[in-house]
Amino acid sequence: MHLSTSIWVWIAAFLTLTIYSFLYKDNPLYRFAEHVFVGASVGWSIAIVWHMTAIPYIGIPLRDAVIQRNWPGFIYVAIPTLLGSLYFFRFFPKQSWLARWPIAVMMGYYCGISISPSIEANIFAQVQGTILTGFNPTSLNSWWALLLLIGVVSTLFYFFFSLKHEGFVGKTSKLGIWFVMIAFGASFGYTVMARVSLLIGRIQFLLHDWLGILR
Repeated sequence: MHLSTSIWVWIAAFLTLTIYSFLYKDNPLYRFAEHVFVGASVGWSIAIVWHMTAIPYIGIPLRDAVIQRNWPGFIYVAIPTLLGSLYFFRFFPKQSWLARWPIAVMMGYYCGISISPSIEANIFAQVQGTILTGFNPTSLNSWWALLLLIGVVSTLFYFFFSLKHEGFVGKTSKLGIWFVMIAFGASFGYTVMARVSLLIGRIQFLLHDWLGILR
């Protein structure tokens, strides 16, 4: 056993233990660590935005445009800057409606640039993987492709509510429920696995970096 002599390791270990104290019940130490985490995250984010966005994409281009008397370039940077500054009107209740303009522009921009990749990844790729696979009885991939086709078709039957779920439609939709439950279970298992991985990392930090038990 070799205790760490770094004050930062002791602080990190203290905050880790206070966070996990929530497993017992809500307590002031947990709320203290929670507030420290939120405050540090916000402060770090502000510093990152200032040094990696505000200065290189706003401050320097505006300064260079003024020095070079490049007024079209100045307007090109100033307009989105003024539009983004409307976000701060959220702090003023009477003028808070102005913050809707940058929100609307931002949502429209991201919707526009995400439509094409989303259709290609979520529709075309799924259709290609489902039906555009040649079947070879000696290939395991072909049987997986056939299972995928059955799962997709039966799941679509389950969400097809224009017909009564009885007879062939009912049996196929019940098969679709199984595929939906398997997908939900796999997603939940992946989430649990990720959380357990985080727990293992913190335990390794406590036993190795802090207490020096593990070598």
